[in-house]
Amino acid sequence: MICDICGHESARIRGINRTYGKSKDLLVIENVPIVTCSHCGESYMTADVLHEIERIKQDRKRLAVKRSVEVASFAN
Repeated sequence: MICDICGHESARIRGINRTYGKSKDLLVIENVPIVTCSHCGESYMTADVLHEIERIKQDRKRLAVKRSVEVASFAN
């Protein structure tokens, strides 16, 4: 895949988890496709992915499944 940032053919798509909001309004979206380039080191989302994230956020009540999750705080 060609990187939109540097133009090299060293980009690949990988799925990551992203969080939006906080506390009781926290939403985790799993397997978000991110383009990552091993040549320039940049990672980015395509416009289609960003639009889909917005759609998921707007329709979260219907699309999201409630799960409990452990949360730890990094403290110095």
